[in-house]
Amino acid sequence: MWLGFVGLIVAVNGARMELNDFPPEYPFLFLIGLIGMYVGLWSGVLCIRSDIATPRDEPIRFNRMRRKVYVYRFHYCWWNPFSRTRWGVRPVSFDWDDLRAESWGQVGIAAGGIAGAWGVDIAVVEPGTNHVIDRFRLAGSNTDGINLWAIARAYMQQGPDALPKWPYPPRDWNNDVGLNLARKLAPRVKWPAGMDIESRSAP
Repeated sequence: MWLGFVGLIVAVNGARMELNDFPPEYPFLFLIGLIGMYVGLWSGVLCIRSDIATPRDEPIRFNRMRRKVYVYRFHYCWWNPFSRTRWGVRPVSFDWDDLRAESWGQVGIAAGGIAGAWGVDIAVVEPGTNHVIDRFRLAGSNTDGINLWAIARAYMQQGPDALPKWPYPPRDWNNDVGLNLARKLAPRVKWPAGMDIESRSAP
């Protein structure tokens, strides 16, 4: 979010230079200033909106009785941070039998050496096939993802008695934001009323 403010300052400074420092007889300088102003505005809005538009949590609900999984999904569009329709929460539900866990990894060269990222996504397949029609993120690390998927499978297949004892108290992600200003400004999780009731009840 703070980096976004830097981008906006660059955009404002670029606009000032466009008006005051680049006369029409220097079109190249005018074009450079115009590009800098747009890049500053784009990056500033993208960084700020990525922090304060993303909900405080993106929970996943597992309903064993309905054999459904409810995902509180947030969509964003990095190349168009000004859009009102491409950004926002779109909760969806999937049949448990159509879900598959996928472990993934990416490795690349960075300034400090080799950098990598790993995680576990859940693939949604067409019933009776292995054709993937959608995916959503379960965890940002392989270890967390494997453990979470094992817990989800144990619950959905055997019930709550099969779950391990959790050593930590539950965390209220909607209210436990600490001193993080971006999380304080971010919207709270609010399921659609119908989906909220359905995801917490038996058929």
